[in-house]
Formats: sequence, C-alpha cells, structure tokens
Amino acid sequence: MRSVAVVTVVVRDYDEAIRFYVDGLGFTLTEDVPQGDKRWVVVSADGGASLLLAQADTDHVGDQTGGRVGFFLHTDDFDRDHARMTAYGVKFLETPRDEVYGRVAVFEDLYGNRWDLLQPTRA
Repeated sequence: MRSVAVVTVVVRDYDEAIRFYVDGLGFTLTEDVPQGDKRWVVVSADGGASLLLAQADTDHVGDQTGGRVGFFLHTDDFDRDHARMTAYGVKFLETPRDEVYGRVAVFEDLYGNRWDLLQPTRA
C-alpha cells in the first residue's frame, strides 16, 4: 500500500506559519526539529496527509498552484470551523455555498495559497 504522507507548503517564516496553521486552522504541530539553519516543521489535521512547513530560501512564497485551489480541508462541522477561522482572521474569498458535493468556501492561507474548507455531502 502507498499513500501521500506529507505535502510541502513553502512559508516565509516558521513561527508565523505555525501560528496560522495551529491557531487559525486548528492543525496540530506534530514535529518541530532543528536541522542546522532550517527546521523540520510538520502540522496535521485530524487524519489525512500532513503539511511540511518549509521556509523559503528565496523571496518567492505563495500561490503555489497558480491561482487554483490546491488544498482541501475537510470538516465534519462546516459552520463551527468557518466561524472559528473567520474570528481568527482567515481571509475567505467567498461566502459559503452549497454544492452537490458538500458545503464549501474558498480561503487563502498567509501566502496566497487557495484552500477549500469543505464539509462533504454524505452518500
């Protein structure tokens, strides 16, 4: 069996990214290991792939998917998570909407990467 375990998100600063993903999105910091002038910083939501927060070596940070939604945060309670994220200051690009596949709203992380907050419709 194979699975995607960790996906890299390029960030400007480790600590600001940790605050955003942990405090803003509700992820858990699972690893923060110094590696010389870099760190191995991993956050994860409940289940699924984890994110490696990799501090950029250049000034180019963000919009890793060319303006498309590239990340999908599933939730079992859309309204709870949308309210918490909004209160934290997460930038939603649209009002929540209901689609055939679930309740969804697009938001941006600190670096302009687009995400779906999605409560999938149960079959």
